[in-house]
Amino acid sequence: MDNKKRELSIEQRDKLFNVLKARFLKNMERHKGLEWDGIKLKLEANPGKIWSLNEMERTGGEPDVIEFDYNKNEYVFVDCSDETPKGRRSICYDREALDSRKEHKPKNNAIDMASEMGIEILTEEQYRKLQEFGKYDVKTSSWVKTPDNIRKLGGAIFCDYRYDTVFVYHNGAESYYASRGFRGLLKI
Repeated sequence: MDNKKRELSIEQRDKLFNVLKARFLKNMERHKGLEWDGIKLKLEANPGKIWSLNEMERTGGEPDVIEFDYNKNEYVFVDCSDETPKGRRSICYDREALDSRKEHKPKNNAIDMASEMGIEILTEEQYRKLQEFGKYDVKTSSWVKTPDNIRKLGGAIFCDYRYDTVFVYHNGAESYYASRGFRGLLKI
């Protein structure tokens, strides 16, 4: 995809900023001690990251800041939608899994979608951190970054939240379900 398509118009950017600011102010428990103006300045200096945030929003992720890494001077945005984002469901884990299906292929896969959007798929640790801010995926599940040793054997892992607990499961990487997608992370 060329760079021109990865930039928003001023109107689109302003609309996204209004949505992000409203969400930020509504959910201050996710980012205690942080201020919107600092985040906005950092975003304005990174138009490609604005495009990625817009993709997170467009696909139903409801991204919000959950952390500021002082060592790296980075804000961390994560999909904070109650359930795995609607625009990223019914997908298998990665390209290899997608290519291995001979019939009934899903339209896409989590790893390629994340890459196309300019974001990272959450790790199990990041998924668990997100759960500190609420109860996410009580009806859905989300693929998470799978360790190489599991992936080499054909598997992939996903998480959900049931019975006040984060569960980590496995499936064949080629599997896909209407209620399984992925959550993303963007560092700015």
